[in-house]
Amino acid sequence: MHMCCDLEVDVNGQEIFMVDKKLLLSFSGKLNKLFGKSMATSKNLKVIFHDFPGGAQGFELMARFCYNNGQTEITPSNISLLHCVAHFMEMTKQISVTDNLIEQTEEFLEGITYWAWSELLVALKQCQEFMPAAISSGILQKCLDSLITRVAVSATEASPFTSSPDSSAFRFSCDTRSTESLKNSYSRVNWWFEDLASLSHCLIEKVLRAMIAQKFDHVILSRFLFYYQKSRISNARSSEKRKITEIVVQLLFLLDHSSVSCKSLFEILRVALRLNVNKCCRNRLENMIGSQLHQVTLDSLLIPSPPGTNYLYDVNLVLRFLKSFLSKGDCWASLTRLRKVASLMDLYIAEVAPDSCLKPSKFIALVTALPDSSRDSNDGIYQAMDMYLEVHSKLSEEEKMKICCALNYEKLSSDALKHLTRNSKFPSRMAVQALVSQHSMLKSLPRDNNYPKYFGDSPCSYSEKIIRGKEAEEDEQLVLYARNFDVSMENENLGTHLKGMQWRVSELEKVCRKMQTQMEKMMKSRLSSPSSARSLPRMCS
Repeated sequence: MHMCCDLEVDVNGQEIFMVDKKLLLSFSGKLNKLFGKSMATSKNLKVIFHDFPGGAQGFELMARFCYNNGQTEITPSNISLLHCVAHFMEMTKQISVTDNLIEQTEEFLEGITYWAWSELLVALKQCQEFMPAAISSGILQKCLDSLITRVAVSATEASPFTSSPDSSAFRFSCDTRSTESLKNSYSRVNWWFEDLASLSHCLIEKVLRAMIAQKFDHVILSRFLFYYQKSRISNARSSEKRKITEIVVQLLFLLDHSSVSCKSLFEILRVALRLNVNKCCRNRLENMIGSQLHQVTLDSLLIPSPPGTNYLYDVNLVLRFLKSFLSKGDCWASLTRLRKVASLMDLYIAEVAPDSCLKPSKFIALVTALPDSSRDSNDGIYQAMDMYLEVHSKLSEEEKMKICCALNYEKLSSDALKHLTRNSKFPSRMAVQALVSQHSMLKSLPRDNNYPKYFGDSPCSYSEKIIRGKEAEEDEQLVLYARNFDVSMENENLGTHLKGMQWRVSELEKVCRKMQTQMEKMMKSRLSSPSSARSLPRMCS
């Protein structure tokens, strides 16, 4: 048959082909639309393609099909390209009823269930090279559906080794790998990790979204994403590393956060901070970590501060973790989680307190971030404050007062209160407040009604003497402490505060004396009445 070369085809600027115009037009609907009636009058024509699937290789496969009278060998290694080219050139049955390429590729795809696992991966990887065409032609979806079905079937097989190699679960095991190697890989739930890790991040996003839609185990999916991120960024360029990390975080965010390893999230966070990922990615990471803050260790929180800052650790990041944690409703429902986070924060505050560059506002923000109900004791906070004030000795009195006001004195132990009353690093009025708290703690002690029957003691007199003695001792200590302050060394507000304190203490003394006088009168009246004599111990009557 006579062949001519009257059509010049420029394929994506890669290569120019001279082909038989009439022959190609007999198979391609696209070329028929391009030339129309001009094919009968014009002899030398030229067409330029900018987005031909597979470039020069794809056009050559299509041309061979046409020159071979609509016959070509279709295999899993070229099916993706041939199918995309057939759709691009509109090689449908309307053009050639018996030999159209689309019909042949569609028929071959019907047997995708019987392909080997490695053949399916080859077809998928080929789709990556011309993704838009693979999506529009539908072959990408067919390959993805087959891959996901196989992974799902293998995950639900109760005993994979008892299955026949020809069963639906292992039909794809006719691979270049040995049978023993396959058995060893299928014995693990992550047998598919290594194979899928070679796919592009665009394709992985489609695979994982489909798996999530089909209710795959979120724990397994999160493990794969961590594995994928580690394996792909090792030799990638910075821009590619950033894109992979952002997509992995985006997919992890779609999973149940409790199924995602908190330790692995911190590993990704450190990478993300170095790569300067977008704000949305950072927010999602912080949100996921914040939701599991009760599982975090101190070492994980000690993240160095960003470049350009002079303080040691990234305190702002930890504050955002706390904000995210508190925004979750379940943290309030579980007091155990809240107290675990409070214990963690006590350790963290003690760790950052010696940082001489840590501003008072940040220190106060850390101390007050959690609600007061999250802590039974404030001793840890007091120790951190003591350390902070020691390192930041040049703070003004006002700044010290702001820091100390964040401390709940009612939740300090008696030892901590005693230490505070003698702590010169704390403002003077804080020491007075500690004494008042110590005094209140003593007054709240239950009175002893099991008095001993000592001779000469009236009922309750023994315990009353002990309690009144301690009260008097504390009152005297409080008054002496307040009077020994050099008010001239304090500002006007402090002097006013101390005078008010002295007045309140004096009033307390008056009330105590009045109550003591009334108690003595009552006891005398009871002793003088006949009925009271019978209630006294026999040795006192």
